[in-house]
Amino acid sequence: MYICAKNQNIYIMTIKTNSLLSVMLLASTALFFTSCQKQSPAAPVKAETEKEVQGLKIAYVEVDSIMTSYNFATEYVEILKKKMETIQSTLNSKGLALQNEVADFQNKIQQNKLTQEQATSIQASLQKKQAQLQNLQESLTNQYQEMQEKYNTALHDSIQNFLASYNKTHRFDYILSKSGDNILLANPSMDITEDVIKGLNKRYKSTKKDK
Repeated sequence: MYICAKNQNIYIMTIKTNSLLSVMLLASTALFFTSCQKQSPAAPVKAETEKEVQGLKIAYVEVDSIMTSYNFATEYVEILKKKMETIQSTLNSKGLALQNEVADFQNKIQQNKLTQEQATSIQASLQKKQAQLQNLQESLTNQYQEMQEKYNTALHDSIQNFLASYNKTHRFDYILSKSGDNILLANPSMDITEDVIKGLNKRYKSTKKDK
């Protein structure tokens, strides 16, 4: 008897919740702000006087607010969410169909309805379909990751280009990213988040109109 069919494993990709998308996007944006800070001109290696420190122009941006209020970021999350739901639906549908075929095969074996030749042929077919499903899962996962990387790059460039233009007028020495408690204490007057979000959305809308 070809009972090895009972051990057929149907691999269906587990799709994470939308909250994970937000976390990933938030992390990529936080990484961008961090890299911007690292690229800032290094201060001379010397003991700074109180006057020199006070002369610095510093501002900060709330990363969480960027991700929830910047139109491009919210649309980005929605696009990835729909892509993920499509992948989940496709894999679940094909996985369920294969599971049903495996169950039917097992029932026929238990009822001695198949010859050895028939069982061997069906088992080979099921193994081939399982391999195809695994390949499909890998392909769809790669497509999703490529899409995510594409939007991460676009989001990074969008914010970077805006801040470069924004700072031509405001001339801050540092623009810091504030996410969670990475900045323990800050003067609210240094918060330029609302100004940055308005500027980002204004420019994003005008870009959409041009298209």
